[in-house]
Amino acid sequence: MPNTTVETLETPVSRADCGSTQLCADEPSDCDPSQAGPCFFLSARQTSGRNFEFGLSGESTGYLSASLSLDATAGGNDTTYVCANNNGNVQFFGAVLNNGQLTLTELNVNSVKGRVNGNRIQCTFAATVPDQVTRAQGFSISVSTGPFNATSGELGSPTAAIRTPVVNLANPNATVTNEVTTTTTSPSTAAPTTSHAVTLQQSLTHALLVTVGVLGLAML
Repeated sequence: MPNTTVETLETPVSRADCGSTQLCADEPSDCDPSQAGPCFFLSARQTSGRNFEFGLSGESTGYLSASLSLDATAGGNDTTYVCANNNGNVQFFGAVLNNGQLTLTELNVNSVKGRVNGNRIQCTFAATVPDQVTRAQGFSISVSTGPFNATSGELGSPTAAIRTPVVNLANPNATVTNEVTTTTTSPSTAAPTTSHAVTLQQSLTHALLVTVGVLGLAML
């Protein structure tokens, strides 16, 4: 029987067992949710079969969520666990994510614990993950944030901080990469700025005029 009553989380979420007994996804890479500083983090520890213990941590003034997708495309009725900041206390929701919107639903979740420290939301919970018929516990993981209206209980659209390829949750040593990245251009390959472009255009125009002048003199 699901029980989403939230008890106080006494011990902060930690990355201490990452790679040994729990699979971890994080942003920035190797950040520690038990320490100060920005850190989006999800841990998954298999207890038996499709039963897992999860740890979730991140910064948000609204809610923090973890979604499990059966394929590499997020948002197709993905099982989503939501920990919201309700006036300084964690409120837990089960939901499905479809086309960028969260719809509340009952999920098989128990032993929920949570804490809010400033904008940092942390929660732990035990859950039975969806049955994966094609791969053993293979899911794409998303950790997202979004706005939460404590009065109406409405969850706004999520924005992903972490999104991974399909990984085996039961394998603590699985390689986990974050596909939410910011592409930067190195100075050597950057496009010219406007001032540089103008200077280049002026240089080419001058060179063309000189060439025309030389050809004109040669024809006299």
